[in-house]
Formats: sequence, C-alpha cells, structure tokens
Amino acid sequence: MHGNTNESAPAEAIAGGSPRVAHWKPAHVGRFALMHVIGLGGPFIVGTSLQSWIVCAVLYVVHMFFVTAAYHRYFSHRTFQTSRAFQFVMAWMAQSTGQRGVIWWARNHRHHHRFSDTAEDIHSPVQTGFLQSHMGWIFDESIQATGKTVSDLERFPELRWLDKHWLVPPVVNGLILFAATDLQTSISGFFLSMVLVWHGTFTINSLCHVWGWRRYATTDTSRNNIWLALLTLGEGWHNNHHHYMRSTRQGFFPGEIDITYGILRLMALVGLVWDLREPPAELLEGMQKVRVAVPELRRASQPLG
Repeated sequence: MHGNTNESAPAEAIAGGSPRVAHWKPAHVGRFALMHVIGLGGPFIVGTSLQSWIVCAVLYVVHMFFVTAAYHRYFSHRTFQTSRAFQFVMAWMAQSTGQRGVIWWARNHRHHHRFSDTAEDIHSPVQTGFLQSHMGWIFDESIQATGKTVSDLERFPELRWLDKHWLVPPVVNGLILFAATDLQTSISGFFLSMVLVWHGTFTINSLCHVWGWRRYATTDTSRNNIWLALLTLGEGWHNNHHHYMRSTRQGFFPGEIDITYGILRLMALVGLVWDLREPPAELLEGMQKVRVAVPELRRASQPLG
C-alpha cells in the first residue's frame, strides 16, 4: 500500500531548487482558530453542567473511535472489511470530527507511511519540529499529497461527495446536538470535544515519533507509548503499526491496550465488520520484551514545512 509508485512528493522537495513557499489557506486557519475560541472559551462564558461534561466525554470516545477505526484502520489501511452502507456510516462519523474528507485523510496518511521521517514526510517532527508536525501541516496546501494512491476509495461516488463536502457531517451533527440539548451541552459536547479529539489525534504525528520505546527496527523513529494509546483508543502502539500496518490490532501483546480493536471485535460479532487482520505469528515470536535503538536520521536541508 505504501509502496505505490504513483505516489509523488511535492516537486519542490524533490528538485531541491528554490525554497518552497508555504500556502496556508485562511479559511482552514480561521475555522481552526474559531473552534478553539468557542471550545476552550465557551464553557467559561455559558457555564457547564454534569450533562455537558458527560456528553463531551462520550462524544470524545465516539469520535476518537471513528478517527482510528475509520479514517486510519479502514480507509487508510483497509485492515478489515465492511458493507458499502456501513462504509458510508464510518465515513460520515469520521468526518464529523472535522478532520476533512476520508479520501484526503487516507491519501496523506499513505504518503506518510511511504516517506516516514524523510524530507518528503509532511508531518515528521524529526524534519519539521513539533508545531509543524502537530498541526501546521494541515493548513499548508503546498505540501498535501497528490499521488494516485486512493483509487480504491475514489471509485465510490458517495465517498467522493463526502470528501468534497467534508464540512457537511460536522455541521449536521452539531445542529442535531444543539436541537436535542442546550447551549452548554452544545459548546462542551461539540466544540470542546472536537478540539480535544483533534489534539489527541495530532499527538500521534508529533509525539509518537519522539516519546516512547521501540520494539521493531523500522527505518523511521516511530515509538510505542501506552499513555498515547490510552488517549487515542489504541493508536499509541505506533512502532508496532509502522512495522506491520496491515494489522487491525495495533497492540500486539498482552497489556498493550487497544480499545478500538476491542470495539471492532464486538462489531464483528454482530456482522457490521469482518475479516479483521492480525499480525502474523512469526512477527510476534520472541519480540514481546525486545527494545531497539532509534535510528539516527539526518534532518534534510529543505524539509517540507
């Protein structure tokens, strides 16, 4: 998947010519800033309630599940199968987190795996530092992946529509929450919860390549981190994942908590998903307590970002 020869990095990074000029879209930056102002400041203005905090917590878990199960393990890596109808549900719920379209998300993620921690990686903390890898890359249209690596998703017209109109799910779901509850619950349950999900997701790019330990000698700096795994329902087993990305289960050994995988197993029992992939036995044999060093990667003279 990550070895598709049609993938291409932005021309500036390859050519090594004149310095690349960042192209931040004001609309993306404005929406991002407004969500933070309302999500972080709103609760102090309109107040909170027990209901608002419960809804915030529940929606954090629901949305984080669809980030990791849908955006990541299904659309980016196709580690399990589902029906076309439930595929649409997963796409809608993933996009309700406001992290743009599933096709956009998968294309950039597949690019990341192919070029992980090299100059062409669009969110490598090794190459561009914490802030750029955490969130700066999202706004810069000049570094977004453009390779033809998502034809498996683009053949579905409903996914193409959602990808083009990626704001529809969060707006519709937010209006439903507002109509069903009150202002306090809407502020905490929609705005604050979404901001927390964003930064929880972003930590895997920015922190899971610098904080944690390594089991497998991958060519990048991916780490395993139990705290980030708990925060993201299982995404913190990042070194495991970078070593074998075709597995639905990212916590390879006992004690490596992977809540997303557990929920997917329950969904499989009722037929919503099936063919959940496991890591091969030979990949696990004798590896539970192995620790390896981080490779010495040189920062490129002209990294993206």
